[in-house]
Amino acid sequence: MRFDAASIDGVWVVTPRRHEDHRGVFLEWYRADLLAETAGRELPLAQANISVSARGAIRGIHFADSPPGQAKYVTCVSGAIMDVVVDIRVGSPTFGHWEGIRLDDRERRAVYLADGLGHGFCALTPAATVLYMTSSRYDPGVERALDPLDPAVGIRWPTGDPVLSDRDRAAPTLAELQARDLLPGMHVVPHR
Repeated sequence: MRFDAASIDGVWVVTPRRHEDHRGVFLEWYRADLLAETAGRELPLAQANISVSARGAIRGIHFADSPPGQAKYVTCVSGAIMDVVVDIRVGSPTFGHWEGIRLDDRERRAVYLADGLGHGFCALTPAATVLYMTSSRYDPGVERALDPLDPAVGIRWPTGDPVLSDRDRAAPTLAELQARDLLPGMHVVPHR
């Protein structure tokens, strides 16, 4: 298992070691000990989710108030997605920057993102099944959304006609969230 630091502090791309033979493929897609060693903190698991999305569907950008925050470990088990992490931590040197990482059912990579970061994805195939584990359970009282089409963030979604939920379509921009003091500070994620 290889961990590569992304351009945003607190984000790691995890590439599993695949074992293939005439029966198929075996791999470890998550190792708590290796993640803690690499990221410098453990990922307490509170909830696991499965999402199935049609091509062009964008889910997110979502985040939780900090505290409690919500770290995530994400993989795509069927199809392909562009996974997106946005640095929404006020005071971070990469505040407002985003990174897109392709996750699919061939390379079987995963993404770990620490709490305090925004997360979303876009389905690239007719159907994409995403599995993600979180450090805290879903709580609508602390859940927030950032407009995934915010031109100031400028995410280059790989779809001409994005399919959004009503909630995501109505989500505030990064500037609006910052003006309302609804964004986490940089202190949320420890340095590597």
